[in-house]
Amino acid sequence: MNFFSPRSFIMTALLAYGLAAQPANATIYWFTDENGVAHFSNVPTDKRYVPFAAAHDAVARKTIPGTRDRRSGKLARVQYGAIIEQIARTYALESALVHAVVSAESAYNATAVSKKGAAGLMQLMPDTARRYGATDSFDPVQNLHAGSRYLSDLLKMFNGNVSLALAAYNAGENNVVKYGNQIPPFQETRMYVPKVLDLYRKYQVSLKVPPVRRGI
Repeated sequence: MNFFSPRSFIMTALLAYGLAAQPANATIYWFTDENGVAHFSNVPTDKRYVPFAAAHDAVARKTIPGTRDRRSGKLARVQYGAIIEQIARTYALESALVHAVVSAESAYNATAVSKKGAAGLMQLMPDTARRYGATDSFDPVQNLHAGSRYLSDLLKMFNGNVSLALAAYNAGENNVVKYGNQIPPFQETRMYVPKVLDLYRKYQVSLKVPPVRRGI
């Protein structure tokens, strides 16, 4: 079968990658039809199909200067929405929280690279990528699996305290522990945590996700 619904694609992707997010052997292609329905296939039979990861890059390149974050970010959020929802459930996370981290880390740019070498949607550092089995940090599914699994582990480590988990995601769990399970006194981290928390709350509203009571 050449066409997949978004849900069947997600399940196929999850089975292909598994919890360790192993790489897939075939390129996944996609397009959105005139009715707004997304189609996915590893055997493209329609000229509208484009590589899944490349689709986001094309949107980013074609966006008018000065409107990239607003327009391409919104389109990419829709593009990755179903995948984020499924992967968030896999690791017992709120999709709103994963969206918030992706938005803050890369603005949904799957090819983003930081000055420190963090890469992909959730800006995985090389050590973190290896630790969670992501062999290609620019692969959206591998990146989301590894980043979400890491975030889930951090929430468990800090007893559900979202602020500390986010601080650890930004500065490393050892630094949070070093400073007595407090947000480390790093300017970047002190700015990062409230930014993501604000996005988290906004996504809870826009995605209509019931808030989960956690330590903030």
